[in-house]
Amino acid sequence: MKTSTANHPLEFRNTTERGLNLDTVHERILHFMRLDPAAIYKFIIGTDCQVHPGHTKFITGVVIQRCGKGAWACYRQVIVHRAMHSIKEKLSMETALSEEIATYFDEAKRQDMENIVLPHLYQGASFDMYIHIDAGDDVTKNRTAKFVQEMVRRVASVGMVPVIKPDCYVASAYANRFSKKPYLPLYEDREAVDGSL
Repeated sequence: MKTSTANHPLEFRNTTERGLNLDTVHERILHFMRLDPAAIYKFIIGTDCQVHPGHTKFITGVVIQRCGKGAWACYRQVIVHRAMHSIKEKLSMETALSEEIATYFDEAKRQDMENIVLPHLYQGASFDMYIHIDAGDDVTKNRTAKFVQEMVRRVASVGMVPVIKPDCYVASAYANRFSKKPYLPLYEDREAVDGSL
């Protein structure tokens, strides 16, 4: 059964806000960058999933990191109502969810972010864009190793720099923190579950 990412609303949250759409996320990123335009910035998207009884929970993190000076972050939750056990299927969907968010940040939106740091390049400012892939290429440590190059090519095709284990902290740490807890629809308000709110 193939799961379409188009069935899931693009709704984001963090520890202080809920119900953020991508336009609002973009504005929050721009605001954060304008607070210190001469900094070094990494814009990072990464997805992690966890299989729970009867469902698989995907979390896509969107992070603007001001290197050495903090970050602003939010995440999107997608629930697939079955336990996905295929490593390739899970990794492929994680990559697809990250790619989906990356395509929103088109040339104009990327230019908005770059224009903030551009006047400060000679003071050390920079801006780079990454997708963190929760997979490693060491065949002795990672069951995902045989799929890494395919995912790396996919990420590069959307104009982002691919990053794998052990350096994919947005996927393996930030998103992972929220994917570990099982989805409990009775206790979670306005969750994205297969296209409904």
